[in-house]
Amino acid sequence: MNKVLVVVDMQNDFVDGTLGTKEAVGIVDNVAARIRGFDGRIFATLDTHFPDYPETAEGRKLPVAHCIQGTDGWKINEKVQQALTEKGYKAIEKKTFGSTDLVEEIRSIAAEGEISIELVGLCTDICVVSNALLLKAFFPEISISVDADCCAGVTPRTHEAALETMKMCQIDVV
Repeated sequence: MNKVLVVVDMQNDFVDGTLGTKEAVGIVDNVAARIRGFDGRIFATLDTHFPDYPETAEGRKLPVAHCIQGTDGWKINEKVQQALTEKGYKAIEKKTFGSTDLVEEIRSIAAEGEISIELVGLCTDICVVSNALLLKAFFPEISISVDADCCAGVTPRTHEAALETMKMCQIDVV
């Protein structure tokens, strides 16, 4: 069986930058350890915006510039990046919450045979849940899980709500 780990948006702006939280800081070591202990293919998504972010639909609803391509806030957290570099991974830039490029990468792996997918990262209640549901919609027969100890939401309450939503959609929360 091919195993896939998706590390969602473990970028500086979401960890301890403009949209960071103490909960996000608190999962960094867990995520790095999960990456180091993972035996399979690893993808890391990067929330990617540009200087025109305030004029975008997302920017009008969330008027906090973040993850502007090339800035320090856009880069993956140093500890997580080190673990990714040690294990090997493929980066996937995404312009919105869920990534169809990730779906295409998974599609090519699924063509090779049976797979399982695990997601970790930030934010549970936005990009993790979006990618998990997108993958479940495209691959309803594939085992998809989310490691709750390697995720953090915008708030603890919305983190828990997202985990419950994923459970209801037959995504395993471990």
